[in-house]
Amino acid sequence: MKRNFVLIDFENVQPKNLEVLKDNNFKVIVFIGEKQTKIPFELAQAMQSLGEDADYIKINGNGPNAPDFHIAFYIGHIAAKDNDCYFHIISKDTGFDPLIRHLKSRKIHAQREKAITDIPLLKIANSKSKPERVDAIVAFLKARDNAKPRTLKTLSNSINSLFARTLEEVELSGLVEELINRKVVVQNGTKVTYKL
Repeated sequence: MKRNFVLIDFENVQPKNLEVLKDNNFKVIVFIGEKQTKIPFELAQAMQSLGEDADYIKINGNGPNAPDFHIAFYIGHIAAKDNDCYFHIISKDTGFDPLIRHLKSRKIHAQREKAITDIPLLKIANSKSKPERVDAIVAFLKARDNAKPRTLKTLSNSINSLFARTLEEVELSGLVEELINRKVVVQNGTKVTYKL
Protein backbone atom coordinates (compact mmCIF):
# COMPACT_ATOMS: atom_id res chain seq x y z
CA MET A 1 0.00 0.00 0.00
CA LYS A 2 1.32 3.43 -0.94
CA ARG A 3 2.35 5.74 1.88
CA ASN A 4 0.39 8.99 1.59
CA PHE A 5 2.15 12.23 2.50
CA VAL A 6 0.00 15.28 3.20
CA LEU A 7 2.07 18.46 2.84
CA ILE A 8 0.18 21.48 4.14
CA ASP A 9 1.09 25.02 3.07
CA PHE A 10 -0.06 26.59 6.34
CA GLU A 11 0.44 30.14 5.05
CA ASN A 12 -2.15 29.35 2.40
CA VAL A 13 -4.54 26.90 4.09
CA GLN A 14 -5.33 26.46 7.79
CA PRO A 15 -7.07 23.06 7.99
CA LYS A 16 -9.45 22.38 10.85
CA ASN A 17 -10.08 18.69 10.25
CA LEU A 18 -6.79 16.80 10.49
CA GLU A 19 -8.46 14.13 12.60
CA VAL A 20 -9.92 12.59 9.41
CA LEU A 21 -6.36 11.50 8.52
CA LYS A 22 -5.93 9.37 11.63
CA ASP A 23 -5.73 5.60 11.03
CA ASN A 24 -5.52 6.04 7.25
CA ASN A 25 -1.77 5.59 6.60
CA PHE A 26 -1.11 9.32 6.18
CA LYS A 27 2.06 11.15 7.16
CA VAL A 28 1.28 14.85 7.72
CA ILE A 29 3.83 17.65 7.42
CA VAL A 30 2.69 21.21 8.15
CA PHE A 31 4.90 23.95 6.70
CA ILE A 32 4.76 27.02 8.97
CA GLY A 33 5.78 30.43 7.62
CA GLU A 34 8.69 32.26 9.22
CA LYS A 35 6.40 35.01 10.51
CA GLN A 36 3.69 32.67 11.74
CA THR A 37 4.22 32.56 15.48
CA LYS A 38 0.94 31.00 16.64
CA ILE A 39 -0.65 27.66 15.88
CA PRO A 40 -4.33 27.13 16.76
CA PHE A 41 -4.92 24.74 19.64
CA GLU A 42 -7.16 22.51 17.47
CA LEU A 43 -4.36 22.03 14.92
CA ALA A 44 -1.77 21.25 17.62
CA GLN A 45 -4.14 18.79 19.29
CA ALA A 46 -4.95 17.05 15.98
CA MET A 47 -1.25 16.86 15.05
CA GLN A 48 -0.41 15.44 18.46
CA SER A 49 -3.09 12.75 18.05
CA LEU A 50 -1.32 11.62 14.85
CA GLY A 51 1.83 10.86 16.87
CA GLU A 52 4.86 9.94 14.76
CA ASP A 53 2.82 10.50 11.60
CA ALA A 54 2.83 14.28 12.12
CA ASP A 55 5.61 16.83 11.81
CA TYR A 56 6.08 20.59 11.58
CA ILE A 57 8.61 22.31 9.35
CA LYS A 58 9.35 25.95 10.17
CA ILE A 59 10.17 27.85 6.98
CA ASN A 60 13.63 29.40 6.91
CA GLY A 61 13.41 32.79 5.27
CA ASN A 62 10.61 34.92 4.01
CA GLY A 63 9.15 35.47 0.58
CA PRO A 64 6.08 34.75 -1.51
CA ASN A 65 7.27 31.28 -2.57
CA ALA A 66 9.26 30.22 0.50
CA PRO A 67 6.77 27.49 1.55
CA ASP A 68 6.51 26.27 -2.06
CA PHE A 69 10.27 25.71 -2.32
CA HIS A 70 10.37 23.93 1.03
CA ILE A 71 7.50 21.65 0.02
CA ALA A 72 9.19 20.91 -3.33
CA PHE A 73 12.43 20.06 -1.52
CA TYR A 74 10.71 17.65 0.87
CA ILE A 75 8.87 15.92 -1.96
CA GLY A 76 12.20 15.31 -3.69
CA HIS A 77 13.87 14.23 -0.46
CA ILE A 78 11.10 11.75 0.42
CA ALA A 79 10.68 10.46 -3.14
CA ALA A 80 14.40 9.72 -3.37
CA LYS A 81 14.08 7.36 -0.39
CA ASP A 82 10.59 5.94 -1.06
CA ASN A 83 9.36 5.34 -4.61
CA ASP A 84 6.04 3.91 -3.44
CA CYS A 85 4.41 7.01 -2.02
CA TYR A 86 1.76 9.56 -2.95
CA PHE A 87 1.98 13.28 -2.22
CA HIS A 88 -1.04 15.46 -1.45
CA ILE A 89 -0.16 19.15 -1.41
CA ILE A 90 -2.83 21.06 0.49
CA SER A 91 -2.82 24.58 -0.93
CA LYS A 92 -4.95 26.94 -2.98
CA ASP A 93 -1.76 28.06 -4.77
CA THR A 94 -1.98 26.97 -8.41
CA GLY A 95 1.78 27.61 -8.68
CA PHE A 96 2.23 24.00 -7.55
CA ASP A 97 0.50 22.64 -10.65
CA PRO A 98 3.56 22.78 -13.00
CA LEU A 99 5.59 20.98 -10.31
CA ILE A 100 2.90 18.31 -10.04
CA ARG A 101 2.85 17.80 -13.82
CA HIS A 102 6.64 17.39 -13.76
CA LEU A 103 6.48 14.94 -10.85
CA LYS A 104 3.88 12.85 -12.68
CA SER A 105 6.09 12.79 -15.79
CA ARG A 106 8.79 11.30 -13.53
CA LYS A 107 6.32 8.67 -12.21
CA ILE A 108 6.05 10.40 -8.81
CA HIS A 109 2.43 10.42 -7.68
CA ALA A 110 1.30 13.87 -6.55
CA GLN A 111 -1.66 16.17 -6.67
CA ARG A 112 -2.83 19.40 -5.12
CA GLU A 113 -6.04 19.69 -3.17
CA LYS A 114 -7.56 22.86 -1.72
CA ALA A 115 -8.67 21.05 1.44
CA ILE A 116 -7.91 17.82 3.26
CA THR A 117 -11.42 16.56 2.58
CA ASP A 118 -10.66 16.76 -1.17
CA ILE A 119 -8.11 13.93 -0.92
CA PRO A 120 -9.59 11.13 -3.08
CA LEU A 121 -8.90 8.37 -0.54
CA LEU A 122 -10.85 10.27 2.11
CA LYS A 123 -13.71 10.99 -0.27
CA ILE A 124 -13.86 7.29 -1.01
CA ALA A 125 -13.71 6.26 2.63
CA ASN A 126 -16.50 8.70 3.54
CA SER A 127 -18.74 8.11 0.53
CA LYS A 128 -21.86 6.10 1.28
CA SER A 129 -24.31 6.59 -1.58
CA LYS A 130 -23.77 5.14 -5.04
CA PRO A 131 -23.42 8.59 -6.73
CA GLU A 132 -20.85 9.67 -4.10
CA ARG A 133 -18.89 6.47 -4.62
CA VAL A 134 -18.94 6.84 -8.41
CA ASP A 135 -17.76 10.47 -8.13
CA ALA A 136 -14.94 9.34 -5.83
CA ILE A 137 -13.93 6.60 -8.29
CA VAL A 138 -13.91 9.11 -11.16
CA ALA A 139 -11.64 11.42 -9.12
CA PHE A 140 -9.35 8.45 -8.42
CA LEU A 141 -9.21 7.52 -12.11
CA LYS A 142 -8.43 11.11 -13.12
CA ALA A 143 -5.55 11.17 -10.66
CA ARG A 144 -4.08 7.96 -12.17
CA ASP A 145 -3.27 9.68 -15.50
CA ASN A 146 -1.78 6.99 -17.76
CA ALA A 147 -1.79 4.31 -15.06
CA LYS A 148 -5.50 3.57 -15.29
CA PRO A 149 -6.67 -0.07 -15.40
CA ARG A 150 -6.91 -1.37 -18.96
CA THR A 151 -9.18 -4.34 -18.42
CA LEU A 152 -12.58 -4.72 -16.80
CA LYS A 153 -11.15 -7.18 -14.26
CA THR A 154 -8.31 -4.82 -13.26
CA LEU A 155 -10.76 -1.93 -12.99
CA SER A 156 -12.99 -4.00 -10.68
CA ASN A 157 -9.99 -5.01 -8.56
CA SER A 158 -8.81 -1.38 -8.33
CA ILE A 159 -12.26 -0.20 -7.23
CA ASN A 160 -12.47 -2.98 -4.67
CA SER A 161 -9.04 -2.01 -3.32
CA LEU A 162 -10.15 1.61 -3.01
CA PHE A 163 -12.90 0.51 -0.68
CA ALA A 164 -10.52 -1.70 1.32
CA ARG A 165 -12.13 -4.81 -0.20
CA THR A 166 -15.36 -4.20 1.73
CA LEU A 167 -17.69 -4.20 -1.28
CA GLU A 168 -20.05 -7.07 -1.97
CA GLU A 169 -19.83 -8.45 -5.53
CA VAL A 170 -23.24 -6.94 -6.35
CA GLU A 171 -22.12 -3.47 -5.16
CA LEU A 172 -18.89 -3.71 -7.13
CA SER A 173 -20.68 -4.77 -10.32
CA GLY A 174 -23.19 -1.94 -9.81
CA LEU A 175 -20.42 0.65 -9.54
CA VAL A 176 -18.70 -0.59 -12.70
CA GLU A 177 -22.06 -0.63 -14.51
CA GLU A 178 -22.75 2.95 -13.38
CA LEU A 179 -19.34 4.09 -14.71
CA ILE A 180 -20.24 2.51 -18.06
CA ASN A 181 -23.74 4.05 -18.02
CA ARG A 182 -22.25 7.49 -17.35
CA LYS A 183 -19.95 6.86 -20.32
CA VAL A 184 -16.92 7.51 -18.12
CA VAL A 185 -15.75 3.98 -18.86
CA VAL A 186 -16.08 2.56 -22.36
CA GLN A 187 -16.12 -1.24 -22.49
CA ASN A 188 -14.86 -3.13 -25.53
CA GLY A 189 -15.02 -6.83 -24.63
CA THR A 190 -12.75 -7.28 -21.65
CA LYS A 191 -10.83 -4.03 -22.37
CA VAL A 192 -11.77 -0.59 -21.08
CA THR A 193 -10.96 3.00 -22.06
CA TYR A 194 -11.94 6.24 -20.39
CA LYS A 195 -13.68 9.51 -21.21
CA LEU A 196 -12.84 11.60 -18.17
